[in-house]
Amino acid sequence: MLQFNRPTNEIGRDFSEGEQGASHQDIRFYADIIRRQFPTVLAIASATLLVAIVYLFTAAPLFTSTASMVIDTRKLQLFQQQSLLGDVALDTSTVETQVEILKSENVSLAVIRDLHLIDDEEFTGSGGGLVGAAIGSVSRLFSSPSALSEYQLTRRALGRFESSRTIKRLGQTYVMEIGFTSRDPVKAGRIANAIADSYIVDQLEAKYQSTRRASVWLQDRIKELRIQASAAQRAVVDFKTDNKIVDTGGRLMNEQQLAEVNSQLVLAHASTAEAKARLDRLNDILRQDVPDANIADALKNDTIVKLRAQYVDMASKESIWSAKYGPDHLAAVNLRRQMAEIKKNITDELKRIQESYKSEYDIALTREESIKTSLNNAVSESQLTNQAQVQLRELESNAQSYQAMYDNFLQKYMESVQQQSFPITEARVITPASTSLAKTYPKTFVVLAGGLLSGLLLGIGVALARELTDNVFRTTSRIQEKLGASCVAIVPAIASEGSSRKFLGANKSPDDRSLLRYVVDQPLSRFSEAIRSLKVSLDINSIVRENRVIAVTSALPNEGKSTISVNLAQLMAHGGARVILIDTDLRNPSLSRALLPTAKIGLLEVIAQKAPLEDACTLDPETSLSVLPVVVTSKLLHTNEILASKAMRELIATLKTKFDYVVLDLPPMAPVVDVRVTPSFVDSYVFVIEWGKTKADVVMHNLRASPAIHEKLLGVVLNKADTKLISRYESYQGRYYYQKYYSRYGYVE
Repeated sequence: MLQFNRPTNEIGRDFSEGEQGASHQDIRFYADIIRRQFPTVLAIASATLLVAIVYLFTAAPLFTSTASMVIDTRKLQLFQQQSLLGDVALDTSTVETQVEILKSENVSLAVIRDLHLIDDEEFTGSGGGLVGAAIGSVSRLFSSPSALSEYQLTRRALGRFESSRTIKRLGQTYVMEIGFTSRDPVKAGRIANAIADSYIVDQLEAKYQSTRRASVWLQDRIKELRIQASAAQRAVVDFKTDNKIVDTGGRLMNEQQLAEVNSQLVLAHASTAEAKARLDRLNDILRQDVPDANIADALKNDTIVKLRAQYVDMASKESIWSAKYGPDHLAAVNLRRQMAEIKKNITDELKRIQESYKSEYDIALTREESIKTSLNNAVSESQLTNQAQVQLRELESNAQSYQAMYDNFLQKYMESVQQQSFPITEARVITPASTSLAKTYPKTFVVLAGGLLSGLLLGIGVALARELTDNVFRTTSRIQEKLGASCVAIVPAIASEGSSRKFLGANKSPDDRSLLRYVVDQPLSRFSEAIRSLKVSLDINSIVRENRVIAVTSALPNEGKSTISVNLAQLMAHGGARVILIDTDLRNPSLSRALLPTAKIGLLEVIAQKAPLEDACTLDPETSLSVLPVVVTSKLLHTNEILASKAMRELIATLKTKFDYVVLDLPPMAPVVDVRVTPSFVDSYVFVIEWGKTKADVVMHNLRASPAIHEKLLGVVLNKADTKLISRYESYQGRYYYQKYYSRYGYVE
């Protein structure tokens, strides 16, 4: 897409956006980075993989043997009664403590001493393999030549011993795994088993020393407790004798008497309550006209039961006769009279029973009062001895405490004596270490995978670093993003080739002039096609505005602007247009020196009106291209004023009447300011940037400083593009794309 004239505020916005930072990065962005930097990533990954392979071939193989040991809680419970220190069930903290004991220097030094490891080269010499030998050689250079002492050898062996030993708990179990790694598989198994044995011996020795020290202390303590217990018991006996306190079955006599009277009072109170309940029940019955059957049965009186039955029978008959013959019938009247007599008999019998219950209640109440009196007397007597009983209990408690302590310490002493003669430990080996048949280190797959993975990560990191610090132009999208301009052509880098044709009769080596007429010598090359793309963009832009004066410039020297300008002019002239090429680099006219090194007059003479235009121009007989060189015999001080002069503008106006296109080869923008004075007579600018070399901030700074040039910027030409690398940045610009499709149309490289 072409970039036409744009407003100044829009240009400023593009530059501000370019300075604010990179655009949004997504997965595709990183994938493109990896694709562009793939050789770097591949080289670093290959190097790390090679290092891993070398390490595998040079590293000494190591073998690991593992022994398993368990803390047997059943054995702990079996002998828990014999434990002097009160062992309890194991918990997680206890097991972790045993793991740390296994890692202690005490156990490690015991193994080193028992197996004479300070005489083993593996523990006191240099490490195995090529790496170990190199480290040993370097350490010997900086160490003293004197022999090491036994203490130094022991500490060195201890350090390597601990680095090769692994101890861990298996999950939440009571099993501990003891591993040891060595260059000798047999030695590894022997050391792993020795660690387990040393731990068990250390535990037994610790328990023996603990019980032995406790036994000595217990003997002295038992003697003291025996004397104190005897004195406390004698004090109890003397106090009872002085206060005349007699025990009866373990209780004081007054306490036993008080308990008996209290029991009698409880029984008497219960009897009184029962008699009163019967009396109250009978009084309720007497208040009824005729006791019902349930109450009569409850009294268990045969007379009342019989009278009640007769009464009920007569009441039934009376009801039948009254209903049949009327209530005034003689038979009904006789029955009611008999019922009244029976009721009177029942009442008399109940009153007799009432008197009997009342008599029983009075007797029970009198007995209860008598027992209460006896209880009060017993309480009064007991209060007299309360103070003595309190002191007696204190003496008895003191005596019992001393006796209990004496018995307990005596039992502990007997247990300590037994443990000294029969020591036990809770730990036992369940799986002894065996000789390993396969090496455990280095693991071939792990080392290779680690080397490859680390190489890939390092390569990707280096690739990202290179990409993020790559402040040059390589893609058309970056040009659009940073400069707000279109890339109108990507010109591939080509080597200088000899040409049998002579350009403008110049007496120069063909190799030096081959690039200056490459579009004529190689019309079907990608270089020529890129120049045609620039010409097409120029023609399309001519629809919008006049594009007859085309200036070619760059930010820095040696970016190929002169090559682009001369090939563009030759292409247009070879196509039949009237074209003149003017070298306007007044300070360094490299184009003039390459094309017309023998020229005597040129642009300066024409502007100064010292020579006519026709005499200063040279015509190429093959392409009909007119060239106006610059002849500089001494350094000019004010070249910008020459280009901005009225005579220069009048010359350009004259050339526009005689030629279809005027191509100006301007100097670079960064070193000199000459280009900034040309917008008054230039229609469009072509900015040449060297692919992968020109810094983006340099180009942005120069275009920002010249907004008039940016407004007339036709587009950017990426020059000297590497066709082998460009496909990593833009696939459609790659060599494969052009060779596969463009070759059908006769294009050659």
